[in-house]
Amino acid sequence: MILLADSGATKADWVAIDSQGNRLFSSQTNGLSPEAIDKEEMLKRLNERFDIVQNKTKVSKVFFYGAGCGTENMKNIVRSTLKKFFSKAEEIIVEEDTYGAVYATTPPNSKAIVCILGTGSNCSYYDGEKLNQKVLSLGYLLMDDCSGNKLGADLIRAYNFKILPEELSKKLEQEYNMDADYIKVNLYKKPNPNAYLATFAKFIIENKDHEFIQKIVNKQIQTFIDYYIKQYDNCKEVPINFNGSIGFYLKDELEQKLSENDLKIGIALRRPIDGLIDYIIKYKI
Repeated sequence: MILLADSGATKADWVAIDSQGNRLFSSQTNGLSPEAIDKEEMLKRLNERFDIVQNKTKVSKVFFYGAGCGTENMKNIVRSTLKKFFSKAEEIIVEEDTYGAVYATTPPNSKAIVCILGTGSNCSYYDGEKLNQKVLSLGYLLMDDCSGNKLGADLIRAYNFKILPEELSKKLEQEYNMDADYIKVNLYKKPNPNAYLATFAKFIIENKDHEFIQKIVNKQIQTFIDYYIKQYDNCKEVPINFNGSIGFYLKDELEQKLSENDLKIGIALRRPIDGLIDYIIKYKI
């Protein structure tokens, strides 16, 4: 049994296939980012899924593409944790989620700029063979532009500074607990504050046609273009692919802003795991 995982900070998608590429089962856990949680929490989240636990001794190989796995130290943390859980696995491959995004959207020998827009954000250039990332992410506090957590933070700030239009403020209060103490507990006392902020992205997407929300979205997209995409000199020559829920649900807005910057959108996938399955079947088994 071969197990594939695409893990963001919020959730992880899992698919098991056999040596012929047939799907055996699929599952979902909370995210397994080593930057956000420790080994014990990773194991706890794996043990919460009966289908994964039931099959863990049958797994011979694991392909794990995850947020927070950009350094060798972080990869080793995840690798050792997975090895402890899937004790019979002969091979465990751990790569940053950016690699999963590339393999899901961009065929080998093809060139593209590949972006992740989910709870967090990232951007890399794939030259057909190697992944080139000019700037390493410093996480949600300093980077993650145009991500779910940044859009959520902008929305909360607009509400708290009382510049959010009244009709949106009332609607927000009906759907979320906007008490200041509650917000601060989630940001400063509880784990995964980035994931908490990203829950507000749902409101952004559902109200994206409102003029005020459009301004938030367009500002974040332009920042992402300026700081992430335009760092690559050939950005106007290759397609720009997106992975993640934000990239998927804001595809029209992304396409418009990219066009205004003489850039062209490529593929926008909500769940990279489906593209990853095709890649693993074609090139890894």
